[in-house]
Amino acid sequence: MGQLHANELRKGMLVLHQGNPCTVIDWNIWKSDRRSRIQMRVKDLLTGRISEITAQPDDRYETQETERITLSHSYREGNDEVFYTAEGEEHRCSAAACEDALRWKADTYEGLLVDGKLLTVAAPQSVVATVVETSPSIRGVQSGLKDAVLDNGLTVKVGMVINIGDKVRVDTASMEYKERVS
Repeated sequence: MGQLHANELRKGMLVLHQGNPCTVIDWNIWKSDRRSRIQMRVKDLLTGRISEITAQPDDRYETQETERITLSHSYREGNDEVFYTAEGEEHRCSAAACEDALRWKADTYEGLLVDGKLLTVAAPQSVVATVVETSPSIRGVQSGLKDAVLDNGLTVKVGMVINIGDKVRVDTASMEYKERVS
């Protein structure tokens, strides 16, 4: 583990905040006539809570070394979700830490290891999902967006030509409809 000044941190880095591992989800520097300040938003990986921090550029934060691995979800046991690597190595993660990623049904997920322990899991950048509920297509209307409920229960805006049963590609981070998949 090392320490970095607040002005050296960047989006995606893993830091300790109030004793908990957090990932920096937003980082911005504010400059005024007299001095500058760092505005950060961090997400606690254990609880999922998001905090806003205003720091001085020379404030120090402890960073953690991480390793990213590809995992497939297997099952839930108690408060843990169980994942496996392609080599068959088992990793466990608290259900709260990977709840958002598991909303998306995917073949593989990206796991974040800290000191050999699985801390959190992220969904792939895009996922193919099936539309289970939407309004019917309007003949002759090709452009525009309408609401659709996916097979995982989430609602996204899709193209007007999408019907129930169609498969669509969705960006998991922004929840934006990308394309229809045949």
